[in-house]
Amino acid sequence: MSATSITTPNQAMPQDFATVFARLKPHMAALDVFLRGQLEAFEPEIRDMADYCIDTSGKRIRPALVFLSGWTGDEAIPADVVRVAAVVELVHLATLVHDDIMDEADLRRSRRTASREYGPEAAVLLGDALFAHALHLAAQFPTPEICHAVSDSTRKVCAGEIVQTLRRGTTNITREDYFRVIDLKTAELFRISCFLGGKLGGYPSEYVEAVTRFGRHLGIAYQIYDDLADFFGQETRIGKTLGTDLQSGKVTLPLLALLDRLPADDRALLVDEILHRREPDLAVRIRQMGELGIFAVVTAEVETELVHAEEALAPHGALAPTALLKQLCDTLRNQVRNLQLPVGV
Repeated sequence: MSATSITTPNQAMPQDFATVFARLKPHMAALDVFLRGQLEAFEPEIRDMADYCIDTSGKRIRPALVFLSGWTGDEAIPADVVRVAAVVELVHLATLVHDDIMDEADLRRSRRTASREYGPEAAVLLGDALFAHALHLAAQFPTPEICHAVSDSTRKVCAGEIVQTLRRGTTNITREDYFRVIDLKTAELFRISCFLGGKLGGYPSEYVEAVTRFGRHLGIAYQIYDDLADFFGQETRIGKTLGTDLQSGKVTLPLLALLDRLPADDRALLVDEILHRREPDLAVRIRQMGELGIFAVVTAEVETELVHAEEALAPHGALAPTALLKQLCDTLRNQVRNLQLPVGV
């Protein structure tokens, strides 16, 4: 398949991911049909539980990255691309189920988490079943390359979650530790989505390598944004329980930056909250983040990663996917701007 070019008209910055993904409506419809068709593969006793997780209300960024990275036109919806988009979505859904258990979160995509609906014991096994079925689908490709890539990425995602879990309730975490964890647990799935899309789209190896780097940097940027949104977002807009990072003792970049800038006495109090020696005071921590400029510090890190992502694609501006993928960077910038600083700060 030859690489094609695309002419993209001048447009205002997309306001949200749904705007960027509007042209993917038939692709997402094909993905929905495929995923719903997979429910029959699950045992009857857990089919409803799998169905509960395979909903259509999420942003589905990772499948979108598969479709956009291999973009060859609005009408092209190859079956193998739909299948691999389903694989990455199932891996992602499994990680969300496990995340919500560890975070003790009540909401995900504006409804009860699987952990709250079925209990944490059943939910952790449900996540395992989703992982297993994703690998089952990946193994059905005619060559082992796809399954190798997906299984390798799945292991890395799980490793990132394990490391993060072991570090909950401790402040013995460096900036390097933080970036290593988000590289594994979030950026890896963005990376592999772009790799698989570019590969199945038939694009040259130089582009596939570039779009893979793009995905990694976009994934890092997205996770930093998500960690910032845990303090400055709105549940009605974000669609999930917020404030869980401090409550669960998870030290993310906003908390690392706050620990670095607080006076000794205030820092000691925050350490006690992270170590579960006192009840967290989220309102105070958000106010302090506003006063000490943490919002600006963290958003600068998001921008750095987005610039790296755009630079990766710069040599491939004539290819069809590039303009579409770069819109995602602008969209994430807009999402960051939509976060709210504390009133009066």
